[in-house]
Amino acid sequence: MPKKPVRPTFDQCMGTLRERGFEVSAFNGTPNGTLVAKYGAAAVLVPAANPEGGPATFFEGPGILVRGHIARLLDRGYQKFIKTDEFEFPATAAQLHAIHQFQEELTQAIGGISLYNQSLGTTSDLYEYDRLRGREQDQELIGKRPWELTQGH
Repeated sequence: MPKKPVRPTFDQCMGTLRERGFEVSAFNGTPNGTLVAKYGAAAVLVPAANPEGGPATFFEGPGILVRGHIARLLDRGYQKFIKTDEFEFPATAAQLHAIHQFQEELTQAIGGISLYNQSLGTTSDLYEYDRLRGREQDQELIGKRPWELTQGH
């Protein structure tokens, strides 16, 4: 019978990350948060609340580091964008490659599970297609949808 894999502790994960060339520093935005950066990408890790669930969890997922903040990756269907609270700009292929490589190395270093769809390429945090924007309000004007039950049935 296969044994359950032993996952490293949070401190062991931070040591492994330092050995593999990641920049590890304290993050002021959350208690016990640690900012991990490499290739111009970054993520915030915190110790897991439940020891059974794993040693480190993402407080803020991987994104490009812009002026000390982690920017989100926004997909608009025709192009991916890097979005911060202040501005957004088109993502370059180098930035997408950096996020993808950073996420793969980070997941492996902390003993996480590498998912198939994420290993194929960069996945976005937000999806905002122009053809779907405002569609929710249009449906409210139409009324009942054919699949919704009425009182007679």
